[in-house]
Parts: sequence; structure tokens; C-alpha cells
Amino acid sequence: MEFNCQGRESYHVSEMVSEMVSDFVDAAKNLSCVCPAVSIFGSARTKPENPIYQQCQELAKLLSDAGFAVISGGGPGMMEAANKGAIAGKSASIGLNIQLPHEQKPNDYQTIALDFSYFFTRKTTFINYSVAYVVMPGGFGTLDELMEALTLIQTQKIPLMPVILFGSDFWTGLVDWFKNQLLKNNMIAAKDLDLITVMDDPQEVLTAIQNFYH
Repeated sequence: MEFNCQGRESYHVSEMVSEMVSDFVDAAKNLSCVCPAVSIFGSARTKPENPIYQQCQELAKLLSDAGFAVISGGGPGMMEAANKGAIAGKSASIGLNIQLPHEQKPNDYQTIALDFSYFFTRKTTFINYSVAYVVMPGGFGTLDELMEALTLIQTQKIPLMPVILFGSDFWTGLVDWFKNQLLKNNMIAAKDLDLITVMDDPQEVLTAIQNFYH
């Protein structure tokens, strides 16, 4: 079988590199003085009337009042809840926005709003400027952020930091699968399970992050 790629639109690598550099420069310029910060992830489809949305907002307010900037993906749903809670507190409310075919529209609760051309640069920025990850219930994008953080910590590419899964009803099945499939089949080590903590109370999350660094 032969593939003819001549009809495909050529992709200019130099333009791609330039856009990536621009993403990183904007992030450094706007976030270099924002420390410490906690990233909160979750579904873009969660509605404000959902109790988990309200818990996310409560958590973000607690973090903000405690001196942690809050970083979200800048869109609707759980991201909006995180920024809404943070902007009501004392610290920065940061949104790392990206244009998508659907769902992603910047929310109105950001004191610092950045626009990214690529998921790669956006995800790197989350890692570079976060001292903890809080992962609310979410879909593929949320799982992607979670797994990348765990992989980078496991392989010691980034320092150890708290990775907290919020909502035991939602996350227990996944954690059990880690134990019954990954660990049982020697695909991870037992200590790798210690990289994640499941919690249900916003104050408990704040206390865990504070205790980790103190």
C-alpha cells in the first residue's frame, strides 16, 4: 500500500515552534511572580447546580484565602467553579485557556487569563507553576492531566507534590482498578499508589496541602 501525502496541506514547523515559544514566554511573563499555586482540574460540562461544582468553588475560596493562587483550564464547568471561588478570595485566579471545537469558552472569573495554542505548552505550564494538583470529577481531558502528573512524579521528572482526587464516589473505581490490574500485574509498584490521595472535604484538602509543605 502506498500513501500519497502530496495533497495534504503542508505544516510549517517554524511557525509551530514560534507559537510554542510565544506560549512559554507569555506564561513566564505573567506567572513568574505567582507562587504558590494549586491547579484544579475537572469536567467542562459540570453545571453550577451540581453539588460537586459548589464544593469545588468552596475549595478554591479556601485555597485562595490561605495564600494559594488557583489555576484552572479557564473554561466552564469545574474550571469556572475553581476560578469563581478563587476570585472571591485573596489570591490570584488564573485561567490557562485553549481554543477547542466545543466546550471551551473562557469564564468571567479570571484575574490572569492566558491563551495557549497547544496542549503541550498549556500542560507544561500547569506543571511548572503548581505545588499541588486537585482533580475533580471529569472526562478524558481531566484523566489526561492526572495521568501525566502521575507519570512525571513517578519517573522523577518533577518533584513530589500532592495529587488529590476529590470525590470518593467518583474516583474509588479507578483507584481499585489501579490496585487490581496495574499493581496486581506488576505494571506499577505499591509505592506508586501513595502518589494519590482521595478526599471528600474541601478543608481536608487544604490541610493536606499545607501539611505536605510544612
